Amino acid sequence: MTIERLERVQVVRRPLREVFAFFSRAENLERITPPWLSFGLLTPGPIEMRSGTTIEYRLRLHGIPLSWVSMIELWEEEQRFVDRQLRGPYRLWRHHHEFTGIDGGTRVHDRIEYALPLGHVGRVLGMPLVRRDLARIFDYRRAAVAGLLG
Repeated sequence: MTIERLERVQVVRRPLREVFAFFSRAENLERITPPWLSFGLLTPGPIEMRSGTTIEYRLRLHGIPLSWVSMIELWEEEQRFVDRQLRGPYRLWRHHHEFTGIDGGTRVHDRIEYALPLGHVGRVLGMPLVRRDLARIFDYRRAAVAGLLG
């Protein structure tokens, strides 16, 4: 299995506690996900975020409906958390969210490790499209976070 990585860093001009609290509310994921994905939470709220929490949601990717279940596998209050796909379109999806207080705000660091299904064939045929899609999604996310927490 070949593991790909995507990293993004953003500085938000708000205190660490406030930024972490925003990312800790699962319902905010809908607010920072592009509308073209038709993202929706299926897990009823409120969702208590901690190690072991599972969250189910649905989305549409290129018109194809997908269900996705993630589990919070690491939770360190006001520092970091990691969610891992239990069921969804990827062979592997692990998203590390790290938060660091800095002068004048908070540094938000996203690191995603992912692998496509279908081995070499999936990688060769799907990777260019997946890279482009993920770049668009995380560009949107960056702008949405800046708009909401700006």
